[in-house]
Amino acid sequence: MPHHFHAVVWIDHKQARIFHFNVDEADKTVIRDHIVRDIHAHEKRTGHRIEENKPFFEDVAKAIADAGAILIVGPAQEKDFFAKFLADRHPAIRTHVEGVEKADHPTDGELVDHARRFVKAADRMRPQR
Repeated sequence: MPHHFHAVVWIDHKQARIFHFNVDEADKTVIRDHIVRDIHAHEKRTGHRIEENKPFFEDVAKAIADAGAILIVGPAQEKDFFAKFLADRHPAIRTHVEGVEKADHPTDGELVDHARRFVKAADRMRPQR
């Protein structure tokens, strides 16, 4: 997307909502986790997360690979797992991640507005050329 330089990813264990945006526009992509986790009622639950869904994370990483500045947000630990996945598997993409933040379930508009404010503030922190 030539005119959409930044990206924000809202991610949980079921889906990722990705917005490539600039000051005026935003394009939305939704990537769903298609792996069904079969948990039986009588299984002991340890509270530990099963191995991250690598194909799901790969699809999200591909969707944001061209972004100049990336913000990752989400309601629980999935955002942190995804950031770690990027650091381990896609360090070039991880260098463009400006922040990883908690965000419950914002609307699309709220998410893009927050990302625009965040990136604008991050831009002010960079040295001037």
